[in-house]
Amino acid sequence: MDALLGIGSNLGDRLETLQRGVDLLNAEPGIRVTRSSRVFETEPVGGVEQPTFLNAVLEIVTDLEPHELLAATQHVEGALGRTREIRWGPRTLDVDILSIDALTIDDPALTIPHPRMRERAFVLIPLLDLHPAPVLPDGTELLHVRLTADAGVRPFAPPLRTDP
Repeated sequence: MDALLGIGSNLGDRLETLQRGVDLLNAEPGIRVTRSSRVFETEPVGGVEQPTFLNAVLEIVTDLEPHELLAATQHVEGALGRTREIRWGPRTLDVDILSIDALTIDDPALTIPHPRMRERAFVLIPLLDLHPAPVLPDGTELLHVRLTADAGVRPFAPPLRTDP
């Protein structure tokens, strides 16, 4: 299956943490990271005072089932010190499953496509960096999603290395 992951960090050496996250995802059985968007510096959302984030979108190929993929991404987050104390608070690494092929899932543990990806410039701009005209499983063309001129998203670094 092909999937898209959003990856972000706003604590410590953010760029190094993102690269370590990619490396650890590649080390997970059943996951191969094939491509990365450029890395963007982004303003935090959710109203919690915190440092700016670095964000990217990754393309992966996986033979894991969706809930297994979720467990693998959470394992990588934990390996890099992620704690879940404050909703939308600062974090060493955040990995979100944005989409998996044309699957639609809506259960308490996992919603695919990611329910707020259309609202978040820190996801949309890196996604548009990879795919100029992405389409969600429900047929929504993300090119038609409005972004303000100043969406708080700035290019920061080239794509992350994806070779294992």
